[in-house]
Amino acid sequence: MKFNSIFLISRIRESANNFIINELKKAGIKGIAPSHGDIMAALYKEDKIPMNLLAKKIRRTKATLTVLADKLVALGLIEKEKSESDNRITYVKLTPEGLKFRETFENISKELNNLAYKGFSETEAEIAEKLLEKMEQNFR
Repeated sequence: MKFNSIFLISRIRESANNFIINELKKAGIKGIAPSHGDIMAALYKEDKIPMNLLAKKIRRTKATLTVLADKLVALGLIEKEKSESDNRITYVKLTPEGLKFRETFENISKELNNLAYKGFSETEAEIAEKLLEKMEQNFR
């Protein structure tokens, strides 16, 4: 039996990233890459997050997160803030511009999901999601 799941997942990821890039272009947003999405999504759920906790949440190294976050800082979407009680802790939070980006972010996410699950019944979508979660869990 031949399994192509990893190959298919890779192709889906590539297509999804291209979709996101094109939608960002259509919205006139420059400089943001799909890799910034996890950071923005986490910050839309929580007002302010320590960098080390954010790195764990989005499953990136602290060094990778720093590079991604610095780009978002340069674009004016997030800001970094040192903890008043412990100088070793740096928080990230959204700027007003980052909050304005939320609607665009959510619209692109919604359209991406609509495209990904086009032609799926609700049951099929739930099964696909559970199977992918199970597969992802195998790599942890």
